[in-house]
Amino acid sequence: MNSKKRKGDAAEREAAELLSDATGFSVRRKLGAGRQDDEGDLEGIPKTVIQIASYANPSVPCLKKPREVEEQRKNARARFAASLIRWPRVRGPDKWRVVLTIPQFAKLIKAALKK
Repeated sequence: MNSKKRKGDAAEREAAELLSDATGFSVRRKLGAGRQDDEGDLEGIPKTVIQIASYANPSVPCLKKPREVEEQRKNARARFAASLIRWPRVRGPDKWRVVLTIPQFAKLIKAALKK
């Protein structure tokens, strides 16, 4: 296994654990990432596709991943999508950021406000 694959797998495991702790859902890595019909990196949060990214320059995935996760959301027929970006050289859970496009954020807020 190459070092990029190990780093990516470790980032996915770390993000899954943090999301499980924060949400109370059983979040876990999803197998088969990278396929043409990719449905995200993590599963366990209802109706939601999650893409994980850990790059040396976090600006790259902040622009790229929200578009990719939107395609994965469509593949999975899910309602919501989010990208989790790990910031290098930052320690603890604060090194992770959730990145959404404006439409992704609007969909989430509108759903949260429905009664």
